[in-house]
Amino acid sequence: MNLQYLKAFYVTVKLNSISKAAKELHLTQPGLSMQIQSLEKELDVTLLSRSNKGVELTEAGMVVFDYANTILSMQGNIERDLENLKTSKKDLIIGCCKAVGEYALPCSIYVYKQDHQDVSITYDVTNSETVMENLSDRTVNIGLIHSSMKRKNIKTEKITSDRLILSTSLPMLKNKITLEELNRLPLIFREEGSGTRETIKQHLSPSGIKVQDLNIIYQLNSMEAIKTSVISGKGISFIPALTIQKELRDGVLHEIEIEGLDIYSDFYIAYREDHQFTAYESQFIDFIKSSKKGFC
Repeated sequence: MNLQYLKAFYVTVKLNSISKAAKELHLTQPGLSMQIQSLEKELDVTLLSRSNKGVELTEAGMVVFDYANTILSMQGNIERDLENLKTSKKDLIIGCCKAVGEYALPCSIYVYKQDHQDVSITYDVTNSETVMENLSDRTVNIGLIHSSMKRKNIKTEKITSDRLILSTSLPMLKNKITLEELNRLPLIFREEGSGTRETIKQHLSPSGIKVQDLNIIYQLNSMEAIKTSVISGKGISFIPALTIQKELRDGVLHEIEIEGLDIYSDFYIAYREDHQFTAYESQFIDFIKSSKKGFC
């Protein structure tokens, strides 16, 4: 399969426009169309149908598009790793959930860099679900996630635990509530795919409470945004203890205890079972699993 033609098809679908894709790939529109047609001829299928709204995937096109993302990501990783070998560069790329990436990981990287100054570290902060997807399609080789998530050919190892604290800056009549009273509180939640959300869901399930039963006033895809919202009195939320230690100590936030419910969330390092680690990747994994990791 011609990877150049595959990329032409992939970018066209992503941008939903032959003209935009041609500009992105520095091709003429006829040249781009010819590459897509050559790919269709090679695979003996029709991949796209054109309309006034742009381009639409055929059934065969959906199959090829799903594979294209992984194939092109692998190509990019191969080129990157080979270039690193030529230049002796050590680029460590990590996918990281927001609960760790926005708070805990910066201190760990600082500590790690003291003994590994030749390693360049980049980490992409998303939710745990996206980290797992990026591991699967080989965009990253190492992931840090919140809550254990099962994926084929991906191994996870627990590295630490943390409490999820129901936090508020609002004046409360009492500091301890029942599960029934929890249903009435104005809650701010993380989005679908978040490890924090999944952990809360798992802990509430034995009591017969579903997330959709709660009074969720809105959802945010950033724990920092949730923390800011709670501090400003816009709602109440479950927040990892490691992210609000100072606020609890200074009285900016306080905990609302829930009778019969104590939520602990686990954090995991994740990687593909078939990945052959470089020496510096293995060193980072050993470091992050050790007590030296120095989470903030």
